[in-house]
Amino acid sequence: MSGRPTLARVVPISIELAAGYREALDSVAHERKYLSSLEAPPIERSIAFVTANVANSNPHYVALIDDRVIGWCDIVRDSHPWKRHTGTLGMGVVAEHRGKGIGRELITAALAAAKASAFHRVRLDVYASNANAMMNGFMHRTGASPVPRTGG
Repeated sequence: MSGRPTLARVVPISIELAAGYREALDSVAHERKYLSSLEAPPIERSIAFVTANVANSNPHYVALIDDRVIGWCDIVRDSHPWKRHTGTLGMGVVAEHRGKGIGRELITAALAAAKASAFHRVRLDVYASNANAMMNGFMHRTGASPVPRTGG
């Protein structure tokens, strides 16, 4: 990271930003390196996802440059009543904007909102091929710690 301030604005998601969120998601998915999906879902599903996050007060932030979504971070609360204190984090920054602190700004905003909304645990699944970079670099700087996965 360069240490200089980014030109991105980090804002809560809105329905109006759903198409831009989907576009950024699709860009990262097409890299076939960081996400489990190979492409973004259809726009209708993306709108439904954003609508549900807004309705359920799930933290969901996007980074904007010139009103274009160039990154996102969302935390979806677990639907099981006995696990409502936990959430799963999803995030990405389009390739040309990585390394500028945008991911850190996004995750900081989402985790602060999660804490304010009584989340006690937030999980991020990371591919083994990306685990070292994530834990030694970006995720380590956010204060995250790895928890080995056991079982299925």
